[in-house]
Amino acid sequence: MNHTSNPKREQILVTGKDLFWKYGFKRVTVEEICKEAGVSKMTYYKFFTNKIDLVKTIMDNILTATLTRYKNIMASDVPYPEKVLAMVDLKREQIKEMSSEFFREYVQNDDPEMISYLEQLSGETMQMFCEDFRKAQENGDIRKELKVEFIMYMMNHLVEMAQNETLINMYDEPQDLVMEITNFLFYGILPRN
Repeated sequence: MNHTSNPKREQILVTGKDLFWKYGFKRVTVEEICKEAGVSKMTYYKFFTNKIDLVKTIMDNILTATLTRYKNIMASDVPYPEKVLAMVDLKREQIKEMSSEFFREYVQNDDPEMISYLEQLSGETMQMFCEDFRKAQENGDIRKELKVEFIMYMMNHLVEMAQNETLINMYDEPQDLVMEITNFLFYGILPRN
């Protein structure tokens, strides 16, 4: 049965996202989500196996929308530096409404299911980025002397950097660290004029 257009499921997704963005997902209970969404626990479990399943579904929806926008940016006819600006803005939009608690819990989660999920997401998106970086390098949009493998290595370690307490503590919000890393990465790969 396809649940994707069920209004109760959608209400759970919206409510879950709102509560997770405000308080993080560890603190929010399934009971609180059900109460806010106006659904029973039985209805909740009809659509989601547990709270992590809801978190993953929310993040999948966000990732799908983000990747669509990313692909549109990359397919556009604007110069590459403008694409980089658009990508940085996209990243900023993606994280601006997230609470610090949600962000920390998401990137520092020790749940095996969540770790596996994050590794899968990372692998899928990194392959796409690698292909895009190679094309950009062939077009002269990225410095030719940089190895694409080095860029990918750095991108793979961005999550580790975003989890580093010393780095996180340098910023008022963990999202500020992510933007700093994103700016450093993207503006460090553009050709020198």
